[in-house]
Amino acid sequence: MSKATLPDFASCRVLVVGDVMLDRYWFGEVNRISPEAPVPVLRVTRTEERPGGAANVARNIRALGGQCLLLSVIGDDEAGDSLERLLAEAGVAAGLHRDAGLSTTVKLRAIGHQQQLLRIDFEKPPGHEVLAAKLEAFEARVDEFDAVVLSDYGKGGLAHVARMIEVSRRHGKPVLVDPKGSDYSRYRGATLLTPNRSEFREVAGRWSDEADFTRRAQQLRQDLALESLIVTRSEDGMSLFTADRAHREPTKAREVFDVSGAGDTVIATLSLMMAAGADRADAMRVANHAAGIVVAKLGTAVVNRSELLESLAQEGGGSPS
Repeated sequence: MSKATLPDFASCRVLVVGDVMLDRYWFGEVNRISPEAPVPVLRVTRTEERPGGAANVARNIRALGGQCLLLSVIGDDEAGDSLERLLAEAGVAAGLHRDAGLSTTVKLRAIGHQQQLLRIDFEKPPGHEVLAAKLEAFEARVDEFDAVVLSDYGKGGLAHVARMIEVSRRHGKPVLVDPKGSDYSRYRGATLLTPNRSEFREVAGRWSDEADFTRRAQQLRQDLALESLIVTRSEDGMSLFTADRAHREPTKAREVFDVSGAGDTVIATLSLMMAAGADRADAMRVANHAAGIVVAKLGTAVVNRSELLESLAQEGGGSPS
């Protein structure tokens, strides 16, 4: 694949499963300190809502021109209604199971003068009955897709992740996992795992140099029977590990404004590249460009195809195609 080109994602179909949330933003101005406590007073001038978590993965896939189905669990509440509406507006097909005993996860961010002042989380884990229904839907639909993404935000929506990996592999589907927590044994057998640097350190321990980092990464890949491992390393770019190679891509970020949601963009791009038949090194290179674009945007954001082509062309010295 030429450095300045992209595969046609229009026929690529990705099944996305995981924890979804509603990201709410309160933007305003801070001009004084509260008389009640030593905290800034934010005068809210604008509010926004965006899909977050696995919903942001799905939104990125659609923005890049791919097809996807999102399976998740939400509450039977106002936040769930808003999330469904936003996904429909983004053209995301979604099978969202409602749980009356669950509050849809909401992350509320207060932002003053383009700086985050506070984040407030509202969340409650889903019930077993609703999770079982989601697993049934997954098993019924997995054959329709070219790749599977499991987006774990530790909110309880992927209680059956080991079963989903096993079903995906049995059906011959590459399964990409964005992990959470310190127990990675539940992700055993995945095609590709995409921890960030701090998540990898929590599982593999601290490394002394690049050789030690590579050794720990390959050991984790082997222990979990993974085909591939990609560690996103912030200003140090990304590193890919397979059975026969270790490859690193330097960062493409020109300006880092906000890293929230960058992992969603990375795994969305990787899933489309793999669904299109690209090799892992090419997939990581393109995902690295996508990450460099999205971190220059505020909040959970998406990268579209034209932005990605422009970034690739700048690296390749050609024109977007």
